[in-house]
Amino acid sequence: MLKDESVRYIRSVTRADLAICEGAESFLQSAMWGRFKSRFGWEANAFAAEWEADGEKPLLVLSRRIAPLVVMAYVPWGPELPAAFSGDSALRIQAAVELVRALRPHLRGAAFIRFDLPWFNTDGSFPPETPAPFRRAAADIQPPDTVLLDLTQSEEDILAAMKSKWRYNVGLAEKHGVVVTESGGQGMNDFYRLLSETAARDGIAIHSVEYYRTLFEECNGAVTTGESAPPLQLRLYTAAHEGDVLAAIVVLFRGKQATYLYGASSNIKRNLMAPYALQWQAMRDAKAFGCTEYDLFGIPPDENPDHPMAGLYRFKTGFGGKIIHRCGSWDYVYRTVLYALFSGAEGLRKKMRDRRKRR
Repeated sequence: MLKDESVRYIRSVTRADLAICEGAESFLQSAMWGRFKSRFGWEANAFAAEWEADGEKPLLVLSRRIAPLVVMAYVPWGPELPAAFSGDSALRIQAAVELVRALRPHLRGAAFIRFDLPWFNTDGSFPPETPAPFRRAAADIQPPDTVLLDLTQSEEDILAAMKSKWRYNVGLAEKHGVVVTESGGQGMNDFYRLLSETAARDGIAIHSVEYYRTLFEECNGAVTTGESAPPLQLRLYTAAHEGDVLAAIVVLFRGKQATYLYGASSNIKRNLMAPYALQWQAMRDAKAFGCTEYDLFGIPPDENPDHPMAGLYRFKTGFGGKIIHRCGSWDYVYRTVLYALFSGAEGLRKKMRDRRKRR
């Protein structure tokens, strides 16, 4: 437990206009994401965190009422910290603690603040110690584990890094006439029909179609400001064969990173390997866009055949790249009793969801 109550690393935290988040490293800390989530029940709050080590860093904090008398504050893939904190988990935790203490006067009514901490490693052991005084959340919001592909390589080298069966499947889809089209928001009806089919097959929860439509509106209709704002584009790819739309994916291109956000597939013609053709086209387009990294955005923590999403692990890791592990969602508690009630209910909901997936 950290005992030093004094501020050692942070000078101040002040409210700011949402535009300060335009240049955030992660799209989940961006102004676009704040605007988008504010259309679905969240309040987007932007802050300027002034650090002793490296000046000002933006911070996006989302908040919403999640139960009577319970307000949750949430920082997706944040905070961004100065480079001086990299490589030292103890310093990063101390800095995060100072940040949440400085934030508290700005978050009136919040029972707790949840962080999906952005730091990661590649050996599965992070964090090496419990980041007290944070508490492990009953459920993660963002996927802690993922696969990152290096797009600075040539297309030939990216293909060569895939498992041989994956390269074969990419070629098989093309050989059998699977056609990949980038349709933007115009392909939403096909995407959502396939997404509903996928949700029924795999026992997963999805949003309303308006959620996905609104995301396209925010990404592709937004006017970013300032030199720090990276180029941004959300793309929807569909794969079809002889008039049948077989699969679709949604990929966000933002600055140097492309992120595979959503995928869906039909129950028919699965032998044509349409999802492989989709990913390969998106990777090539991301490289042409100027992205240097392709994030497949979410896998189980390891290759466990009994995991309900084991198939997802096999599919995404087959494309090559490196597997990274973040430490998941952690909570800093402001109001102990209210938090305990919410955390118990959240844990119960997670068990019920996991049971449905296993079925």
